[in-house]
Amino acid sequence: MKVNKTELDGVLIIEPDFFPDSRGFFFESYNKKKYEEAGMNFDFVQDNISKSNKGTVRGLHYQVGEYAQGKLCQVLTGSVMDVAVDIRKSSPTYGKHVSVELTGENHKQIWIPPGFAHGFSVLEDNTIFSYKCTAFYSKADERAILYNDADLNINWKTEKPIVSEKDLNAKRFSEIEPDFIYK
Repeated sequence: MKVNKTELDGVLIIEPDFFPDSRGFFFESYNKKKYEEAGMNFDFVQDNISKSNKGTVRGLHYQVGEYAQGKLCQVLTGSVMDVAVDIRKSSPTYGKHVSVELTGENHKQIWIPPGFAHGFSVLEDNTIFSYKCTAFYSKADERAILYNDADLNINWKTEKPIVSEKDLNAKRFSEIEPDFIYK
């Protein structure tokens, strides 16, 4: 397993060991011992899966307080442009983002700790996105940032985004509360 740091402190790109053969392939999408040996000690409590078509944009989402979530994301089938935005007030990278293409072919994962907003745009029809969470979903503690906020300047790699009403009514980045403070 290869773990790559990003310009955002704490956000990691993970490339699991992958073993293809004439029958197909095998890889461990998560092995607690191996992740701990790599310095990633997570306690996952919930797994989520979504299926979306090309052009769908989901995000930018995060949760606050005791329900702040770390997420280990991957694509099972299809492809997405996955995005993490630093929302930790006083962070040297506050308001900056990283993006990575996750596909059913490259098997990459992204670890997004609490203190980051998360979203993705779907690049292929019938994409299945999977993510493990370190806290349970809490509607009362859910927050969102407008996906196309000009202050964030995110290239979602889609011309005609399909976005939920809830996400279209999200706050602008400049309006979010300082729920996370960089230390």
